[in-house]
Amino acid sequence: MNKLIKIALIAVISISCALETPKGKTKAEVLFKESKILKEDGRYILATEKLNQLKNEHPYSFFAVPAELMLADILYEQESFVESAAAYIIFRDFHPKHPRTPYVVYKIAESFYKQIPDTFDRDLESAFESIKYYKEVLANYPDSEYAKDANKKIKESQNMIVQKEKYIADFYYKTESYNAAMWRYKHILENIKDIKIVRHSMLRLIQSAFFANKFKECLHYSKNFIPLFKDDKKSEAVKFQDKCNSFLNKGLKNE
Repeated sequence: MNKLIKIALIAVISISCALETPKGKTKAEVLFKESKILKEDGRYILATEKLNQLKNEHPYSFFAVPAELMLADILYEQESFVESAAAYIIFRDFHPKHPRTPYVVYKIAESFYKQIPDTFDRDLESAFESIKYYKEVLANYPDSEYAKDANKKIKESQNMIVQKEKYIADFYYKTESYNAAMWRYKHILENIKDIKIVRHSMLRLIQSAFFANKFKECLHYSKNFIPLFKDDKKSEAVKFQDKCNSFLNKGLKNE
């Protein structure tokens, strides 16, 4: 390639990539405006460099605090959700009365929500964390623009957790770890409202108690749960109730 053409291309690229310096009353304001333009253009590394320069050189400037929030936003937009959650939490902790606190708490929740795995058979700690911060949005800022979405995503996150609880309980049942299965099904019945999963857990609790040779418990659960079953599970529950009665009667006769 001709040397002159090469120089011309470099000049064109340099001009196209150059950032027109915005106007500002202070160097900090100029740096902040430059960072904002770079961020909106998707040039996150350069924006981050400018924001860090602002924070280091002008820590007491009016723009230092907004720079911290923009750094957190950049991490979120880069899909570095672990880091963005930490950055938003630090911002909230250091600036609890900031006017954008509702937004910050919502973005903490969003950062955790984005970390929830696609399938419920993996670690769901991020789902619990997202629910915690979405609930904080609803409790403290119920009239904010984020409340509707927070409600929706709480339900989605809770559904993942419910499916995980059922998955674990059923795993113990299928592997014949009936005592562990009983504990899990009891936990579901105490904490989960989904009627389909509740009825499934009731039947499995009766069955687990029977297979664990805990016939009195089996009978106790049968008597309490059978009236709540629909026809599809009622006959199965009654069958195990009869089995429990049979084993208990045999034990009494042997005595």
